[in-house]
Amino acid sequence: MDKFYITTAIAYTSRTPHIGNTYEIVLTDAIARWNRFIGKDVFFLTGTDEHGQKIQEIADAAGITPQQHVDKIAGEIKKIAEMLNISYDKFIRTTDDYHMKAVQGIFKRLYDQGDIYKSEYEGWYCTPCESFWTETQLKDGKCPDCGREVKRTREEAYFLKLSKYQDRLLKYIEDHPDFIQPESRKKEMVNNFLKPGLQDLCVSRTSFTWGIPVEFDPGHVIYVWIDALSNYITALGYTTGEKGELYKKYWPADVHIIGKDILRFHTIYWPIMLMALGEPLPKQVFGHPWMLFGEEKMSKSRGNVIYASDLVSRFGVDAVRYYMLHEMPFAQDGAITYDVFMSRYNSDLANTLGNLVNRTVAMVNKYFDGLIQPGDVEGDFDADLKNTALAAARNVTESMKNLRVADSLDHIWTVVNRANKYIDETTPWILAKDDAQKGRLGTVLYNLIECIRFIAALLSSFIPETSERIAAQINASALDYASLGAFGATKAGTKVAAGEPLFARIDIEKTMKEIEASMAAPEEPAVPEPEHKPEIDIETFAKLELRVGKVLECEKVKRAKKLLKMQIDLGYEKRQVLSGIAQWYAPEELVGKRVIVVANLKTAMLCGEESRGMILCASEGDQLTVVAPEADIPLGSEVR
Repeated sequence: MDKFYITTAIAYTSRTPHIGNTYEIVLTDAIARWNRFIGKDVFFLTGTDEHGQKIQEIADAAGITPQQHVDKIAGEIKKIAEMLNISYDKFIRTTDDYHMKAVQGIFKRLYDQGDIYKSEYEGWYCTPCESFWTETQLKDGKCPDCGREVKRTREEAYFLKLSKYQDRLLKYIEDHPDFIQPESRKKEMVNNFLKPGLQDLCVSRTSFTWGIPVEFDPGHVIYVWIDALSNYITALGYTTGEKGELYKKYWPADVHIIGKDILRFHTIYWPIMLMALGEPLPKQVFGHPWMLFGEEKMSKSRGNVIYASDLVSRFGVDAVRYYMLHEMPFAQDGAITYDVFMSRYNSDLANTLGNLVNRTVAMVNKYFDGLIQPGDVEGDFDADLKNTALAAARNVTESMKNLRVADSLDHIWTVVNRANKYIDETTPWILAKDDAQKGRLGTVLYNLIECIRFIAALLSSFIPETSERIAAQINASALDYASLGAFGATKAGTKVAAGEPLFARIDIEKTMKEIEASMAAPEEPAVPEPEHKPEIDIETFAKLELRVGKVLECEKVKRAKKLLKMQIDLGYEKRQVLSGIAQWYAPEELVGKRVIVVANLKTAMLCGEESRGMILCASEGDQLTVVAPEADIPLGSEVR
């Protein structure tokens, strides 16, 4: 059996991904499912990229540890994959122990053989992109990739000798014309990066700690790209001392599916790393386009983000999968808006596909008590219908070989459209009025059921739940790839099920109003007038000393159910504070959290424990929340 190893780029755990981010895993899933369908031994890898300065900054601002942050986001990403019916074989996290140890070994080997050296970096750094830039590479003084602000950075670092392998990589790309797809992406990499000359790559950092430590130089952490890119082999059991059975079986990867924005890292940095390690290169890297909101890239700051969960909850998982897979061109950006999504849903899924299946099954039930008749009374239009179905199977096979998923769905819909036209041509409702035409009517319905079997089988890689529902309605017994080599695998005498709609039509105007209402900012609920305390003057308020602190340790006070005992770092000193909030917070929830401390409160003894201060909380009814500073400001800062 031929093997097929396919990967997504691992998702960065800075935030919950939106629909544009999740397109990649649905695309990869369709390709993986298709290759299983045609009989290959598939290994499908996805996962999360969990280290870096950006994540450390986000966690610090939230008052939690980086590990707590990435655990939360990785969990959300897994739930999204489950919701979208993703059939991955392994989910790797770059905080997995085996991965971290393997990356340390890779770094050490590259250093020992002279491919990594120590020097100093001075230049411009973009935290969101985790990328360094020279002055000439900046665009209007900002990051050329994302357009955000960059920071001047100078620090000791290790570098990977990209320049050493530049000519070798250029020759490899020339000798393997399909290595980078689409073709336009290959030209971009060759002309914009390789031919002008590669600069050596910074592969360690000392200005933050959230990363894999360099074993032989503890002040350094391994910079994101050696860490993240190595996942494709560490997931298969690769270490510098041993190559696991999965690695021996599946490497090199058949294709890396990645976003076009990280093509440079996968077609320059990653191949050079593999060359330096003496390992084979992946057979292909496919840089897919972006899914935009209308004509803009999705961004929280623009307020144009759509999440997969919102779409799935309204329209179902297969409608979302279908739209993403069908509406994204091979080499150009695609777009999504709610109104276009619903129009496509109604036209393609509810009307064209849904009506074909529903009325065909209904006619078999109505005219033959649900029993499929022999297809032995041939007539006009039959040959063209059969040829269309057989050609679609061949065309989808060819398109999927070239990763043209949207084209594959178009080929399937040629069968759907041809079958609907066949109904109009053969007019089964008229044939049913003439007993002499019973045989012909049975054949027409047999041909329609057989076409629907083809459709169900071909759709199994793209909208698998719908494929199963169609197969159940026609009671299909043959949905394997081999059965698509000939027309006629449906068995006469099979009883179809009661028909049911696959996709209910959407009232677009009504649904858009509901969506717009849900997206509008909710009105704040009316708050009853509270009981006010006596007014004070500014001099009285100024007597309060409020400081930013960070909870280092927290535990319950044994003799008091309501009290938590916290050790708080105020920057200039550490002190113990007791607070009656055990009803609302478990101790571990507060560890690492920034709080506001009343620092000049007289020391009190509570249940035999000393308390030097109070922390600020907000309450509403039975709910209580610890007040925390929004920005990541230094400990001990005064609040006023």
